[in-house]
Amino acid sequence: METQLNSGRVAPQPASSRRSNSGRWLAWITTMAVVVALAGVADGIAAAPARAAVPAVVTLTFDDANADQLTAAATMKANGLHGTFYTPSGYVNQPGYLTVANLQGLVADGNEIAGHTVTHPDLATLPTDEATRQICNDRVNLTNWGFRVTNFAYPFASLLPATKTIVSNCGYNSARGLGDIQTRFGCAGCALSEAIPPADPFELKAPDEVDNTWTLADLQKTVTQAETAGGWIVLTFHHIGPAGADPLTVSPTLFSQFAAWLKARPATTTVKTVDQVIGGTVKPAVSGPVVAPKPAGSNLITNPSVETLTAGVPQCWQKGSYGTNTPTFSTVTPGHTGTRATQLRVTGYVNGDAKWLPALDLGGCSPPATPGHAYALGAWYKSTVPTQIEVYYRTGLGSWTYWTASPFFAGSTTYQKASWTTPALPDGASAISFGLNLVSNGTLTADDYEMFDAATVTPPPPPAAGTNLVQNAGLETAGTGTAPQCWQPAGYGTNTAAFSTVATAHTGTKAERLVVSAYASGDAKLLQTLDSGGCAPPAIAGHTYSMRAWYTSTAVTQFTAYYRNAAGTWVYWTSGPWLAAAAAYTQASLTTPVLPAGATAISFGLNLFSNGTLVTDDYALYDTVGAPAL
Repeated sequence: METQLNSGRVAPQPASSRRSNSGRWLAWITTMAVVVALAGVADGIAAAPARAAVPAVVTLTFDDANADQLTAAATMKANGLHGTFYTPSGYVNQPGYLTVANLQGLVADGNEIAGHTVTHPDLATLPTDEATRQICNDRVNLTNWGFRVTNFAYPFASLLPATKTIVSNCGYNSARGLGDIQTRFGCAGCALSEAIPPADPFELKAPDEVDNTWTLADLQKTVTQAETAGGWIVLTFHHIGPAGADPLTVSPTLFSQFAAWLKARPATTTVKTVDQVIGGTVKPAVSGPVVAPKPAGSNLITNPSVETLTAGVPQCWQKGSYGTNTPTFSTVTPGHTGTRATQLRVTGYVNGDAKWLPALDLGGCSPPATPGHAYALGAWYKSTVPTQIEVYYRTGLGSWTYWTASPFFAGSTTYQKASWTTPALPDGASAISFGLNLVSNGTLTADDYEMFDAATVTPPPPPAAGTNLVQNAGLETAGTGTAPQCWQPAGYGTNTAAFSTVATAHTGTKAERLVVSAYASGDAKLLQTLDSGGCAPPAIAGHTYSMRAWYTSTAVTQFTAYYRNAAGTWVYWTSGPWLAAAAAYTQASLTTPVLPAGATAISFGLNLFSNGTLVTDDYALYDTVGAPAL
């Protein structure tokens, strides 16, 4: 299954199962027990008596803590049966999954709670320390909730020989695989059941997971073939509910029919939990290795320039997406620095988003963080459409949840830095992961990611006196669409505004034209991008500023100004007096009032409050201390 997080959900993309449904051999295997009955003959030899039933054990297991498994639990209770619920503790109490109270109810009814890692990763792809954290910390979490936890199942049935040792060292008594028992779906020539006791308790043999292609006859056959051969059948279910998009869904009717059939089997066939078959003592819970803290003031991102690859993917990074869209993830050369950058292309966009993220793990890659602290996040990017920083945090339990997002950053044909400081990290959080996303069709390239504890970041020195604070002041560098880089169209009310780049510049080769028609109310204007610091001119509260621009216009115009407050939100600030229409380039200027307390940046532009045409160029913003003369 895939993990998803709502409100900007992340959909990590784990490797496919070692033995997945899509990879089954679709061979029909017929296994028959040959019983030779000797008919009576003339010498009077009687026929042999019927063969006695062979003891068989059936175990019903349920993976991933899906909430609809409560339907199966109710059916088992009605039939006097018990099962084993392999539970990723990071999913518990999340929407669509079982709660701690649900798990307690399952145990009260005689069911077993078992381990399945914290966040359901493909263990074979993880470094040893991270695999250990996933396996051990899941058992710690479940144990801390008061459950007896002695058995484990590998997510996706994916493991390495060393993984079995980790499971044992974490205090488990067994671990279940998948796909090692013969069914009509595959594993031709394999055993018909697992032995009791199993030859290798840390790779229990089990049939393929039950999905929507299984029939009642298929379920019954797995049991009857064990009754012929003797031994143990461990069946694996995921969803019990109506047919839907997830192929690992079994109808409640089918499960109820199978449970009733199991209840009526001969006394030699019993239904037990994994713990009842494996037995063994409950060993102490063992936590996974602790991640060493990084030095104060250091970049908390591992592999921030994505130079190191593992299996073609930047080490310590993962692909994330949700909703209806088609993302393509890759790396490109060169990067902003070095030889490599991440690239994301989205097509077929309907909703949701996609992004590259530092791996959502338990500490090997994810940047550590401290509750109550704010963090300065940044990355250099090029994009054909707007993008934003989207942030997740890891709970104390080890699960990941959506947290917050920055304002949007304008598209850019050249590398720009997206920078944003988060609010204070919530209580219980232990790590942060963030990435630049796409929420539309487009292409985004990003590199040189950074994350610093904001308390350790030294603010940049203020610009030297007399510095023009406006980026791309002459509008010469093209941006996305009709807006120059670091600029955006803006307006409100009822009117039709058309922006375009023209060659009739005051200086250089480009200026920006605004045409307003069908005017009823409001205004339209070109502004420096209302971002969190990549383009917006920085400013100091308590100072006054000199705004300047050259323009031609068929109608009166005026300066309109906004400022970014301490919370990072842009608000309207002030407007200048009306400026007369001008057929030839004329310089407009305005000295602002004192910038309000908490303000950190200014954005301004000339507007139209009526039908007309306005052409602007060569903007400037100076701190009045040291501003050059007009």
